Amino acid sequence: MDETTTGKLKVYMAGFEVFRTDAVELGKQMKALCEAYGFEGIFPLDKDIKPSPTKWETAQAIFAGNVKLVQKADVIIANLNPFRGHEPDSGTVFECGLGYAMNKKLYGFVSDKRTQAEKLMPGINPQTGLYQDGMQVENFELPTNLMLSVPLTIVEGGLEDALKQARQDLL
Repeated sequence: MDETTTGKLKVYMAGFEVFRTDAVELGKQMKALCEAYGFEGIFPLDKDIKPSPTKWETAQAIFAGNVKLVQKADVIIANLNPFRGHEPDSGTVFECGLGYAMNKKLYGFVSDKRTQAEKLMPGINPQTGLYQDGMQVENFELPTNLMLSVPLTIVEGGLEDALKQARQDLL
C-alpha cells in the first residue's frame, strides 16, 4: 500500500462516469467523497493529455495515462453497473484486471446485486435454459461474471457504499 505522499490510501475510481457531459465536476465530487472516507481519490481524468495529431495517438495517450493512474492507486473501486447493454463498461473491466495483476485491493459496486441469471431471466427460454442469443447463462449465483465477482468485493449501492466497505476492511 502506498500512503507516502498524503498518508492516505489512494483509490482509483474506474467507471463509465468519464463519458458523462459533467464528468469533470462529477470527478471532483467523487474525489471529495473519497476524502470524506479517509482516502485520496484518483479519477480517470486526472491526467494531462495533450492534443495529438491523430485519434490513435490520443487513444494511446489516454491508455498510458490511465495505466499510470492505476499504478499509483492502492485500491480500485469500479462501477460495475451495466453500460450500453447487460455488462459493465469494458474499459472498467480492463482496469479491474490490471489492478488484479498489480495486486491492488479491488472493490466494485452495482445497483442490483441479484445474480446474472436472475437479471437475464426475461430473455431465458424456460424449456432450454438458453438465453435469447442461444447461449448458456453463467450461473454461479454471482452478480457479475465470475471473473469480476471472485476477485472483487462487490457491494450493492454506489461509490459511497463501496468506500464504506473499503474503509471498514482497510483502515
